[in-house]
Amino acid sequence: MSLQIGQTAPGFSLPDSDLKETNLSDCKGKNLVLLFFPAAFTGVCTKELCQTRDELSYYNGLNATVFGISVDLPFSLAKFKELNNYNFTLLSDFNKDASRAYGAFYENWIKGLKGVSKRASFVIDKEGIVRHAEVLEDAGSYPNFEAIKDVLSKLK
Repeated sequence: MSLQIGQTAPGFSLPDSDLKETNLSDCKGKNLVLLFFPAAFTGVCTKELCQTRDELSYYNGLNATVFGISVDLPFSLAKFKELNNYNFTLLSDFNKDASRAYGAFYENWIKGLKGVSKRASFVIDKEGIVRHAEVLEDAGSYPNFEAIKDVLSKLK
């Protein structure tokens, strides 16, 4: 079951691509965009995060911090970030706790692969409340970026 708008966002502590720990509790006072994605180096995920990279100044202008989250190892995420010049933090949910807590998790994905993040987007406000929640069942779909921006513009 995924999170609902108005709920408190589940806490997490995840390593980024530089192995620095990021805690949701440390982000209080900031609006957040959490983009869960299935796997680094795949076509749809790369395109989604490249679009986010290209629009990051827009998110910054709305006082929002963006995090990309997948179950990939931090080392894989570091290479993925480097090759695509991502200008926002990628977090490793290798233990799959955050993906499960946010309801953004495939127990079974494709070709027998198990335990992968679903493509999902969440906007968390400065108080830690979920203001936008979208969990996609089809890994080939893209988040509704316009809805994310609309919610953020109201939180400014």
